Amino acid sequence: MTAEASDSMLFPDLAYAAASAPGGGSQSMLPTIVMIASMLAIFYFLLLRPQQKQKQEREQMLASIKRGDRVVTTGGLHGTVTGLSENTVTLRVADQVKLEFDRSAIGRVTAGQGEKDA
Repeated sequence: MTAEASDSMLFPDLAYAAASAPGGGSQSMLPTIVMIASMLAIFYFLLLRPQQKQKQEREQMLASIKRGDRVVTTGGLHGTVTGLSENTVTLRVADQVKLEFDRSAIGRVTAGQGEKDA
C-alpha cells in the first residue's frame, strides 16, 4: 500500500473536502465574487473617497487665498499674505520682513483677518 492510499484511508474527510463539489462550480464562485466586491466597496468608501474629498478641499482653499489673509505654513510659520502669483505666496511675518513660499506650503488659513496695510 502506498503512502497516499494510507493517508486517504486515515483521513476520509480530507479526501472528500479535496474533491470538487458536485453540480458545477459557478454557484460556488458567487459568494467569493460578492465578498470581493464588498471588500472593494468598503475600501473605496473608507479610504479613497475621503482622501479625494480632502484633496479637493485643500485645492479649493489654496485657490481662494487672497491678499490680507492670515495663514499658517506647513512648517508652522504665521504670516499675512501680501503678494500672490500662480505658484508662490509672499508672506509678511514681521515689520519689514517678507518671505516667499510655494502655495503648497500653506497649511491653513486662520480665522482672523490680517493687518490692513498688508
